[in-house]
Amino acid sequence: MDKPLIIQSDLTLLLEVNSPAYTAVRDALSPFAELVKSPEHIHTYRITPLSVWNACASGLAAAGMVAVLHQFSRYDVPGLVDDKVKEWAGRYGKVRLERDAEGDGSDGGIILRTDDAMVEQLLVSDQAIRAMLEKRSPGRYRVNPDDRGKLKQALVKAGYPGEDLAGYRGGERLTVGLRAQTLSGGVPFLLRDYQLDAVERFHAGGSDRGGSGIIVLPCGGGKTVVALACMSQVGANTLVLTNNATAARQWVGEILDKTDLREDQVGEYSGSVKQVRPVTVTTYQILTWRERKGDPFAHMQLFDQRNWGLIIYDEVHLLPAPVFQATAGLQARRRLGLTATLVREDGREEDVFALIGPKKADVPWKVLEREGWIASAKCHELRVPFANDSQRMEYAVAPKRAKFRIASENAAKLPVVRALIADHPDEQVLVIGMYVDQLKSLAAELDVPLIQGSTAQRKRDELFDQFRAGKLRLLMVSKVANFAIDLPDAAVAIQVSGTFGSRQEEAQRLGRILRPKPGANCAWFYSLVTADSVEQDFALKRQMFLCEQGYDYEISESPAPPTS
Repeated sequence: MDKPLIIQSDLTLLLEVNSPAYTAVRDALSPFAELVKSPEHIHTYRITPLSVWNACASGLAAAGMVAVLHQFSRYDVPGLVDDKVKEWAGRYGKVRLERDAEGDGSDGGIILRTDDAMVEQLLVSDQAIRAMLEKRSPGRYRVNPDDRGKLKQALVKAGYPGEDLAGYRGGERLTVGLRAQTLSGGVPFLLRDYQLDAVERFHAGGSDRGGSGIIVLPCGGGKTVVALACMSQVGANTLVLTNNATAARQWVGEILDKTDLREDQVGEYSGSVKQVRPVTVTTYQILTWRERKGDPFAHMQLFDQRNWGLIIYDEVHLLPAPVFQATAGLQARRRLGLTATLVREDGREEDVFALIGPKKADVPWKVLEREGWIASAKCHELRVPFANDSQRMEYAVAPKRAKFRIASENAAKLPVVRALIADHPDEQVLVIGMYVDQLKSLAAELDVPLIQGSTAQRKRDELFDQFRAGKLRLLMVSKVANFAIDLPDAAVAIQVSGTFGSRQEEAQRLGRILRPKPGANCAWFYSLVTADSVEQDFALKRQMFLCEQGYDYEISESPAPPTS
């Protein structure tokens, strides 16, 4: 048997891409190891405490992780690696948060419990943790419910994640039934097997072992459907947090289309509308709005305006710091996070784990592609030379940070965009970029409408609706369309610029075109990168998450003609 994995004692794993066993090994590693680098021939993974704890939370035992390493390792697995995986897995559940039997359920006190005297001593010697504990007896400490979130953050930092079994408030009851047929199209509405599995893992039969966690599914995999089914299982008032007003309105539409809730039971709380109803959909932007820096957040009280039984965090990888802080005080409410990738560019994955919950379900993108639930995607990186000697010289003498923007706005990308659009005459095309001046120039040259941050919400909705209806074949969008926008007919995405080495953004932009398509069910993702520039280096970093999911980038040189 081919064994393409080299395991090193620093817990890095080297995987040969050209091995016949590459796909099998990649899929076996992804539940408990993180992809760090993905150049052409050797991919580098890393095992971390958080990657192991997420695997444990999803039901994978240490023995299963170690077995994968031994099955595929070309050489003997260093003993240190076995020991570390077992040690980190063994720490998960060593510390538990439980209801205080002397309190009154989840609204009363909470007990931190550990049966390991060494762990107990380690925790009480940590000043931040000790300040939140009141000793009851050996291995048992009372915790103020208001400190529940902060304590869980501190426990993760101390290396002993607390398994939270302290339960939840029920919230105000609300019966949410799922329709057998969608309201809009009258088509049968059934959950797929992997969606049902995700719901069951999150809800856990209503026990204290369920009720908080993250569902990871690719764009087009039906995260919203999973959330609706979780709402039905929980049966309580629900607050939904999402990324922008367009996404909020899509959520309201999906709720009314696929559940039996009435319009007067579902509200939108945004810049222009302030409806607080049994199911309320709001945005991170409105929650974090304040008139001046240092002022209180004017709308954060929405968390307390109803007795919510479930809070849904859409695009949880984008959770802003003030919402993290508010969530620390919401640990007695059920919390569901939805995302296509748990990668956070600010490195706060530990806070997502501690405050929202561990990863409960994670279905590889390629698995859904093979089953036809999302479109297959062909990814191409086209390396475009500078437009002319003048621009090349401007790049050469520019300060380090300015080099990226100069390369991103390379004028020679325009004829390449034209050629790609011409290559897909029957497909709907998104042109996506970061720099507004670049997009305005391209939009004017191509006579294509542009949606950017300053575009009025009404105009955005109008253009998105026209695109969905097939009245627009081409649409240009800035970063505002990176997340939570449902454009099911988009089959081609042309990325002309991006946010440095953002893996998260690369995954989300590919996700704009992955919803299933009639016919060949295929999509095309083109990333235009200036050759021999820092943009080319950042492109390798951007592609890491997608490489982990099994996508290969075909790299080619583009003979773009000079524009002047």
